Amino acid sequence: MTISLAPSSRRFSAPRAWLRAAWPWLLLLLAAYVVVPWIASAYLIDALLIPFLALSLAAVGLNLLTGYAGQLSLGSAAFMAVGAFAAYNLNLRVAGLPLLVSIVLAGLAATAIGLVFGLPSLRLRGFYLAVSTLAAQFFVQWVLVKFSWFSNDNPSGVIDAPPLVVGGLAFDTPAGRYLFALAIVTVLTLLCWRLVQSQTGHHFIAVRDNEQAARVIGVPVLRTKLLAFAISSFVIGVAGVLWGFVYLRTVEPAGFNLDRSLQILFIVIIGGLATIRGAFFGAALIVVFPLLLSRLGSLLLGQWFDSGVLEMSQRIVLGALIIFFLIVEPQGLAALWQRGRQRLWPS
Repeated sequence: MTISLAPSSRRFSAPRAWLRAAWPWLLLLLAAYVVVPWIASAYLIDALLIPFLALSLAAVGLNLLTGYAGQLSLGSAAFMAVGAFAAYNLNLRVAGLPLLVSIVLAGLAATAIGLVFGLPSLRLRGFYLAVSTLAAQFFVQWVLVKFSWFSNDNPSGVIDAPPLVVGGLAFDTPAGRYLFALAIVTVLTLLCWRLVQSQTGHHFIAVRDNEQAARVIGVPVLRTKLLAFAISSFVIGVAGVLWGFVYLRTVEPAGFNLDRSLQILFIVIIGGLATIRGAFFGAALIVVFPLLLSRLGSLLLGQWFDSGVLEMSQRIVLGALIIFFLIVEPQGLAALWQRGRQRLWPS
């Protein structure tokens, strides 16, 4: 009689394989939650870590739409603005509404706007779709400036964000605001990662690669496109709440201009399309590199050039770096990371 241990072996080897692949990320999360708040200064948290988290989450949302579903969008900052202003008004006008509930509802408001401006994707593709989403950027900014109700009739249009209080616990210190943002980014990133591993994520990729072939094999193309816009807009809307409430601590239309949309798009391109980790790599480069250039420029060239020339030089260097990455590695920093990891820790 032969006794087979194959099913049992598979049952025990699968968790070990998962743990072997996930342990670097588990250690990174442990360090992010425990070590960083303990050793990081208030300046490091406010100037680098919090904007890094907010932009990373926005890039994750845009990557779902552009990287996985193949729908190019230039209106990310508009959806961020919708999320931030919706959360502010919900918190202001609905008494007793919990902050987390207002954030979720703000994400749903951004979802509704994203669906409206995602409708052209049913007919348009590529550059034409990008132009149609660009209309969202200008329309949302015009509405927020034109109608002062959204800014609580503040003459300047700049309003202070409400305090971060969840369940009676106030996140009013730099470390507290960092942990608040980190928790939201972690949850939404894990949900997005699970989404792209599911059948819905496979539908996104099928539509991106070939719409006609996807339709032939039974993928609901129109519904998949709108779903990509909806989920992407929700994630970007929540990122807008983090940008306004946690980082800027003010909510104003100028904080969500076209430059912000282009910045998020550059993060996705540099980090790598159709990869969740690429959003974090790209955001790290976009956030940290200009600050390093600013410090180096002030130390080495500050005595000869004024601040305007130094700022323009930083943009030129950053633009050249983006072009360099696109030429050397079109698949982004995530592909460089993957190759480096294979060389250091071959499987």
